[in-house]
Amino acid sequence: MKILLTGATGYIGKRLLPILVAQGHQVICCVRDKNRFYIPADFLQKVQVIEVDFLEKETLTAIPADIDAAFYLIHSMSGSDTNYDELESISATNFTERINQTQAQQILYLSGIVNDKSLSKHLSSRKNVESILAKSIVPLTTLRAGIIVGSGSASFEIIRDLVNKLPVMITPKWLNTKCQPIAINDVLEFLSKSLLNPVTYNQSFDIGGPDILTYKEMLLAFAEAKNLKRYIFTIPVMTPKLSSYWLYFVTSTSYKLASALVSSMKVEVICNDHRINELLQVKPMTYKQALSRALIKVEEDKVASSWKDSLVSGRFNRNISAHLKVPKKDCYIDRRKKEIENRDYTIDRIWSIGGETGWYYGDWLWSLRGFIDKLFGGVGLRRGRTNKHDIHSGDALDFWRVLYANKQEGKLILYAEMKLPGEAWLEFKIIHNTLYQAATFKPKGILGKLYWYSVLPFHGFIFNGMLNKLIK
Repeated sequence: MKILLTGATGYIGKRLLPILVAQGHQVICCVRDKNRFYIPADFLQKVQVIEVDFLEKETLTAIPADIDAAFYLIHSMSGSDTNYDELESISATNFTERINQTQAQQILYLSGIVNDKSLSKHLSSRKNVESILAKSIVPLTTLRAGIIVGSGSASFEIIRDLVNKLPVMITPKWLNTKCQPIAINDVLEFLSKSLLNPVTYNQSFDIGGPDILTYKEMLLAFAEAKNLKRYIFTIPVMTPKLSSYWLYFVTSTSYKLASALVSSMKVEVICNDHRINELLQVKPMTYKQALSRALIKVEEDKVASSWKDSLVSGRFNRNISAHLKVPKKDCYIDRRKKEIENRDYTIDRIWSIGGETGWYYGDWLWSLRGFIDKLFGGVGLRRGRTNKHDIHSGDALDFWRVLYANKQEGKLILYAEMKLPGEAWLEFKIIHNTLYQAATFKPKGILGKLYWYSVLPFHGFIFNGMLNKLIK
């Protein structure tokens, strides 16, 4: 069948794509920017990529009319705009109008469990999107999930950060809120088994694992899985704002995402029924089993997708293509070059930079810069990277965003997502037997110029040291 996959660059979309390809489907991937979407070579025959911005109605004409089904996986835990619920409504409306003009037999939507009378803004927005999609002439199947547990999921990464970093936690009372977590593998199985399955048409289902736990119990179970002793004390005086800052400074999450999570975590998300388990013959795994699988994937460096690679994890709100051409005019540029001894060695070093590997030289200065960035509301250095030795365009890399990554060319371009009075790029490229390294800064006003000269003394130390470590 010909399947439309929206949200193809997202956490769920990246994992659903290989399943659909393995099932023999032709998959049409909707992305806002083709340069941000990496397709494995063995998928090329089965995957077509189209550029669509669901906020721009005219771009939806790129969606072919002969599709058989469509996955609607567009979510925004927190956008750069405070009115993200209005934007989600516009996107859903534009999508519905276009799908009505196609041959699609089904729309599949992954939503959140919404069985509480008092919903957060985020869950209310998802419920509203479901109502809009239900108005389509195409049958709708809605799967409602709570906390999704898997390597790279926002929930898993936040739990991991908290447990790994804090032996003792003084936490807000919402940690006693109950939820019903579900493994990412089970979410994908429910989605794939619902595809073009008439028993799921025009229905909504709650999906969850067999365990009903508090967030506190989830944290302690993670600590147990890692053989760590942790103590958690809840207090009633921590406001939503303080709770958001607590998550923001301790974990790798952005402040806006932390705010959305705190708002949602005060609401119980428990399945009303489990009838879909029988309908599709799915037996969801326990929370401990989901944790075990996720930890193995992290240990083996086989994380298929991460929420950190989504644009919501940083400050990037434009297409990568708009920044690919590194400017020269009105810029300050720190250029360095060095002859290399072993091209493959240098390439491997460049492609492993950041994250747990670090920056090869002056790591304490990089960490200090990340801490300062966090203090000023930036992304900081805690995002790390999804894989230790593999990077692609669109990936997050500490407080950078990967704009371009081509091993054969020996070229990597990073764009700064830290708080800056201007824009910054870091570029590596190998030409013949020489490694060229360039740090480019385009200042905004006098503050930008002052910033450049204030950090200039450190450049010789950091960039020269890093260059030497990349070649031997």
